Amino acid sequence: QVQLQESGPGLVKPSQTLSLTCTVSGGSITTAYYFWSWIRQPPGKGLEWIGYIRSSGTTYYNPSLKSRTSISRDTSKNQFTLQLSSVTPEDTAVYYCARVYYSDYEKGRDFGSWGQGTQVTVSS
Repeated sequence: QVQLQESGPGLVKPSQTLSLTCTVSGGSITTAYYFWSWIRQPPGKGLEWIGYIRSSGTTYYNPSLKSRTSISRDTSKNQFTLQLSSVTPEDTAVYYCARVYYSDYEKGRDFGSWGQGTQVTVSS
């Protein structure tokens, strides 16, 4: 049974970098056919898919966020990370990490294995 857990600061100041870590147990982030993904949900809005890293280490980013986004991994710790730079209050959201089968990417929360989510607030 794969489990994912998000961790990182819950409060970030504007213009700084949001950094989150997803710790995975019960499955390897080097397993093929999965997209190891970051997703967020701003208050009152739908899911926004940020991007993913694959078993090969290649990445994909939502074009609307690409210039500010970096996803990386540490295979020795079975973790992958999100960095979102130059944040504003519009980046306030619940942030999720997820393991999603490649064909289920962007289908919604009922597909794949998701962490519980972590609230990140951008405020001075």
